[in-house]
Amino acid sequence: MNRKEAVNFLITKPYKLGHLLGFKKLTELHNEWILDMVRGKDDSTLEAHRGSYKTTCVSISLALIITLLPNVRTMFMRKTDTDVKEIIKQVQKILKSEVMQYFINAIYGIELQLTVESATEISTNLSSDIKGTSQLIGIGSGSSITGKHFDRIFTDDIINVTDRYSKAERENTKIVYQELENIKNAGGRIFNTLTPWHPDDASIIMSNIKKYDCYTTGLLSKDEIESKKKKMTPSLFAANYELKHIASENVIFQNPQFTDEIYRVDQGIGHIDAGYNGEDSTAFTIAKQYNGKIYVFGKLWNENVINCEDKIVQFAKAKMCGKIHNEYNADKGFLAKDLEAKGLRIELYHESQNKYIKIASYLKAEWENVIFTKDTDEAYIQQICEYTEEAEHDDAPDSLASLMRVLYDKKIKRFGFD
Repeated sequence: MNRKEAVNFLITKPYKLGHLLGFKKLTELHNEWILDMVRGKDDSTLEAHRGSYKTTCVSISLALIITLLPNVRTMFMRKTDTDVKEIIKQVQKILKSEVMQYFINAIYGIELQLTVESATEISTNLSSDIKGTSQLIGIGSGSSITGKHFDRIFTDDIINVTDRYSKAERENTKIVYQELENIKNAGGRIFNTLTPWHPDDASIIMSNIKKYDCYTTGLLSKDEIESKKKKMTPSLFAANYELKHIASENVIFQNPQFTDEIYRVDQGIGHIDAGYNGEDSTAFTIAKQYNGKIYVFGKLWNENVINCEDKIVQFAKAKMCGKIHNEYNADKGFLAKDLEAKGLRIELYHESQNKYIKIASYLKAEWENVIFTKDTDEAYIQQICEYTEEAEHDDAPDSLASLMRVLYDKKIKRFGFD
């Protein structure tokens, strides 16, 4: 392949370059995306559903810009520094691959060398810029960008789930995005790739938005779409896959299943969602996994957890409950000490996950497999079945979701993914 053929291949069929690099699922739709990222002139925004390979396209595009436009200075921004490093590393791997080395040798007659190769920067021997600025710099959205200037700016998922639930985060993301205009060089452009999370998130101030939902890309089969629907709440599915916002559904969990075989939870694991003030209730859950089903026993008391200790001990011993999980955040472990003194095995943990996300993911994903024992409190089940994103009382669904997460983590470790 001569120089002209190599350049023509990269600027007309970049998705086939992706195939050569191992990204076999890229289609001609991705070809359009990459061409716009590399060759487009105006600010542009690509909204695409989860699992559409838009970030893969960004990685290939960044490598192509470094290769074909070596004196262009590019900034890549994601929500966190950790997210940034992941993509910078992928771009480095693309550039150092035998495939890219072949094309670079055909175009320039030299072997590509990375003159700057750090967790956040890339520069190569293709650049003749005397200023010494790296060809690609990665920055988290929380980092300072004052005084920096770039010809190309890429943002990728700078809007995330935090923006969905926090107005302060949405406003902060908008401020960060608006600041990008001040560091864009004359004649430069900003290209955004994202999935929207909220009607008032930063996407409302982005330019030239093109939307690709799960029904139009052809990247997900009908069965895959239906499977994802079952594992997510309608509002989250709409945002992530249909690229639209709908009002939170009235209920998430419907048609609970029951069994008379109350012994099914014996020797299971437990969880306490402790209430401390007058508005909170205390939930106690025991769960046992058996033959693909998860059997659940739940109690709910509209009382301070201190008044419930003896009841928890009674039920835990009657059900021969094993390890009981208890959040450390609320009382710094004092409840655990009391219960351990009464003969229970307590495992403390620090809770950092958003409560709604935990319930709407872990519990939603397993809801079809959950079977309640008939001695479970009606109030416990009612609180779960009446739970919505705006629910005032969530102790029972929070407790059960926490155990679903424990069971999920155990499954992951069992299959060697820890």
